[in-house]
Amino acid sequence: MPMPQNEVESSVDSSRPISVMINGISYEFSDIRPDTTLLQFLRLQQGLCGTKEGCAEGDCGACTVVLGRERGGQIFYQPVNACITLLPMVDKAIIRTVEGVAREDGALHPVQQALVDHHGSQCGFCTPGFVMSLFAGWLNGHSFTGVELDDLLSGNLCRCTGYGPIVRAAESLAHHSFQSWENERISNEKRFLENCRGLPALSYDVGGYFYTAPDSIDGMSMAYLAQPDAQIVAGATDIGVWINKQNKKISKFISIQDVSDLSKITESDNGIFIGASTTHQEASKRLSASFADMGELWRRFGSVQVRSNGTVGGNIANGSPIGDLAPALIALNTKLHLRCGEEKRQVDLENFFITYGKQDRRVAEWVEGLFVPKLSEGWHFNCHKLSRRFDQDISSVMGAFALRIGNGIIQEARVAFGGMASIPKRATSLENELIGQPLRPKKIDEDWIDNALQTDFNPLTDVRASSAYRLLAARNLLQKCRLKLATGVSIRLTENEPLH
Repeated sequence: MPMPQNEVESSVDSSRPISVMINGISYEFSDIRPDTTLLQFLRLQQGLCGTKEGCAEGDCGACTVVLGRERGGQIFYQPVNACITLLPMVDKAIIRTVEGVAREDGALHPVQQALVDHHGSQCGFCTPGFVMSLFAGWLNGHSFTGVELDDLLSGNLCRCTGYGPIVRAAESLAHHSFQSWENERISNEKRFLENCRGLPALSYDVGGYFYTAPDSIDGMSMAYLAQPDAQIVAGATDIGVWINKQNKKISKFISIQDVSDLSKITESDNGIFIGASTTHQEASKRLSASFADMGELWRRFGSVQVRSNGTVGGNIANGSPIGDLAPALIALNTKLHLRCGEEKRQVDLENFFITYGKQDRRVAEWVEGLFVPKLSEGWHFNCHKLSRRFDQDISSVMGAFALRIGNGIIQEARVAFGGMASIPKRATSLENELIGQPLRPKKIDEDWIDNALQTDFNPLTDVRASSAYRLLAARNLLQKCRLKLATGVSIRLTENEPLH
C-alpha cells in the first residue's frame, strides 16, 4: 500500500519529476516513494479502480494495463502487470487503464463491444484484465487466432471459467481496423513521447527512498559502485513479488531500463550477445531463429505480461533454481559478462550459480549481458520443460541437451537440468556416459542413464514432484531428445504438434 501522505512529503530531492501520460492526460509526480507499485498508485491516488488486485504476483492478470513506449519512431504497446510494476518504471511512457479504452463520449471500444456481444463478462472482477490484454493485441495488430490468441490470454485467469465466450469475443476482432478517433488518440500519445526524448535521467529521493535511472552503461556502473547496496531493477517481475509477498523493504533502486545499449541484441558469426535489459519477448524472437526449441520454451515462460517486462539479465542475476532459461543457456555454453565500475570479466554461466541464493557476483558487480555461441557443425540442441500446467507454471523438471553427433554416435554432450538441484546444474556423469552411445536409444529404460543421474543429482521432493519422479522424468526427457534427433519426429503434447 502507498505510504500515508505525511511520510511521502518529507525530504523530497528530485532531478525532475516522473513524467507519464495516463488515459490521454499527462502528469508529473515527484513526491511518491519509488517502492509504490503502479497498481497502488492507480487505485489509491488516481481513483482508477477498474484495475483490480488479485494475486499481487503477476499471475492472474486482473491488474493488467497497457504500457506504451516509443521504439523507432513508433509506439510499441504491451500488456503489463501493474501489481509488480514500480511507478518510476513507467517514466516517459503511456499508460492506458480499462477506464481509458472507450471513446471520450462513452462509446465502447470494439474490444469492449465484442465482450458484450459474446457474453464474455461474468462476475466482472477479471474482465478489465482481459479487456486490456485484448486491447494490447488490438493495438499491435494481433491475428486473434490459434496459438497466438492462446498466448495472448495465457496471463489472464477467469475465476468463473468463462473462457469460451471470451475466446469467441477475441476471435471476432480478427478483421476489425482502427477508427479515426483512435488514430487521433494514438497521435496525441506519440506527441507526448516525442516531448519526453530530451528529458534528463531520472533520479530522486523521497523520504529516504532513492531511485535513479542512468541512461548509459558507464553511468549505471558508476551509480552501482557508489551504492552497492542498491537493488538493480529492470522489469521487476521478481522484485515486485518480493515487495508484495515477502514484505521485503527496499529503499534504494538503480534502474537499467533507460540504458539503451543494455537492451540491444548483437549477432556475429560466432554467436549472439544479449544485453541485460533485453526483455524475454525480444530475446525469444532472436534466439528462436537459431535454436528452435528456445521459442517453445519461452512461450511457456510466464505470460505475455511477464515476457513483455521481464528481462533475461534479471532472470539470470536473481539465480532462481527453477529458472527455465538457465539450463538451456548452460547447455549452449553461454558466457556471462559482468562489470564492476570500469572492470569487466566473463564467466561460464554454469559456474555463476554457486548454491541456492548465491552467485559468483562480487560487491558492486552486475550482469551486463550474455553471449550465446552458435552451434558448430555436428551439434544439435534440444530442450524440454515438464510442468503440471502448460502456461505460467514452475517446472518440475527442465532438461536441456546439446549433443555432437557423428555417424549416428554421440561424440560430445552438454546436458543441464533445472529443478533437479538447488541450482541449475550440468549432469557431468551423464555427459561422460553419453559419449560413444548410439543416438537412437536401444530402449527407454537404460540402466546406465539412471545410475548416472543418481550420481549427478539427489533431487528434493516437494509439492511439484517427488525425487523419484524427477529422476525418472530427467531420464525420459533425455530419451525423448535422442528419439527426436534420431528420427526427425517431434514428440510433443500440444494441439499444433500432436504426439507421434
